[in-house]
Amino acid sequence: MYYRFLYLTIKRNLVMKTKYFGHSINRWAKAIALRISDEWDGNTEGNKNDVITLRKVLEKSLIQNPNSCKKLIGTTIIEEDYFDNNL
Repeated sequence: MYYRFLYLTIKRNLVMKTKYFGHSINRWAKAIALRISDEWDGNTEGNKNDVITLRKVLEKSLIQNPNSCKKLIGTTIIEEDYFDNNL
């Protein structure tokens, strides 16, 4: 049991440090989640808690699924040069 936990911890840390277009998957996931939650039709003044929840869930899901996160990079959701334009 301990070894499985250790393996999963190491694997998770490696995934978080993986670079894609020069930036970590964590950074991409955060940017994508922020963009989607900001542009969501339900993003209203009275609905800020739902927007925060959506952002957190999206970010966590994208970090846990780096291949899915990578599929969104270079689309109309988030451009490959997003960080070059938003430094």
